[in-house]
Amino acid sequence: MLALIKSLRGDKVIWALIALLALFSFMPVFSASSNLAYAGKGTGNTVSYLIKHLVHVALGFFIIYRIHKIPYHYFRSISRILLPFIWLLLGYTLFKGTVIAGANASRWIQVPFVGISFQPSTLAFIVLMIFVARYLSKTREEPLSFKSSFIDLWLPVGITLMFILPANFSTAALIFSMVLMLVFVGKYPLKYIGAVLGIGIVSFAFFILIAKAFPNPLTSRVNTWEARIERFFNDEVKDSDEVYQIERAKTAIATGGVYGLGPGKSVQKNFLPQSSSDFIYAIIVEEFGLAGGLAILAIYLLLFFRIVIAAHKANTLFGKLVVVGLGFPIVFQAMINMGVAVELLPTTGQTLPLISSGGSSIWVTCLALGIIINVTKKEEEIAAENKEKAVRDAALQKMIDKQLKEDEEALQKEENNKENPEYSIEDNPMNAVLNKS
Repeated sequence: MLALIKSLRGDKVIWALIALLALFSFMPVFSASSNLAYAGKGTGNTVSYLIKHLVHVALGFFIIYRIHKIPYHYFRSISRILLPFIWLLLGYTLFKGTVIAGANASRWIQVPFVGISFQPSTLAFIVLMIFVARYLSKTREEPLSFKSSFIDLWLPVGITLMFILPANFSTAALIFSMVLMLVFVGKYPLKYIGAVLGIGIVSFAFFILIAKAFPNPLTSRVNTWEARIERFFNDEVKDSDEVYQIERAKTAIATGGVYGLGPGKSVQKNFLPQSSSDFIYAIIVEEFGLAGGLAILAIYLLLFFRIVIAAHKANTLFGKLVVVGLGFPIVFQAMINMGVAVELLPTTGQTLPLISSGGSSIWVTCLALGIIINVTKKEEEIAAENKEKAVRDAALQKMIDKQLKEDEEALQKEENNKENPEYSIEDNPMNAVLNKS
């Protein structure tokens, strides 16, 4: 274990914060999973959910470890290759994914032969942000026109959002806002950003009008968005599922007080439908109090601070933009989740990164963090990795050369035996014995 820790490269503070959030997640997930364990035909066994979360987190750390060993500049080309594949995956998910209560909430697909559900929009987020970072770093020193950037940059962004929006408005809005943030950091012209923002608003309004004029399963989520916004701004709207969840979350937060009821002693976890995912922050505050809630907030803010430092220290423009494009959304998603729990924001369905249960969300977050840590590696760490790789390659080449030499000697010996045999079959003494008999 000590050797494994020593082999870790990159920003050690980011490593520590990730480990801290992951370790803490086991307590609220184990506690809140009782809702799932006893719901429906559940067996009441919460240990199985704890083991499942352990597997998800362990695989997530394996992803971080493997990704942080791969030079991050490889992802420049990978993003271009993966983007068309992501579009196909999103299109399949939109039309063939899981449907919730008859509405088009198709966000998940089932991986064949594995039994794992996966949310492609989370992977699309990472691929798209790397694609945008690649474009901005490539065109930084070149004259930029809106027409060329619209085709090369905004058209792929628009296609990606087009596949995500009908089923998941909150994720589409988060991606669009993060892309705008990234192009602003990348010094994309402000007048072009304003034009893109205007086009985005008009396109969204047109989508709403089409959904209202021609209702169909593909646009059925529009009514859900309207209900959530109306409930958020109108206190007179009652008796809805959204109100029920928010009221339970607020009750949990109010019950927690300063120091909380204690680990595993939450009451509202038995009533909140999404207590282990979307509203896990409310359970955290109920069990660990205001102190625990502020501690989690402080960890995310410290992670944000380290991401800013990592972006500042990155050696390349692409590295800086990748850290910003992948790191900021993680922290912003955490803030959105907390804001929903305390009713500062409408219900969105965004999880709390590294804490909420769920395999795909944990794995994709770990994928992004692995790339960020990769960028934070120092020059001496990169040199050490290259030296280790050179030693491994030299040892492997030595083994190959030795094997080739042995094969060559064996082949030469076989040819010599054929040309100059030491004795023939007729000279075998056994033949004389057989002839006499």
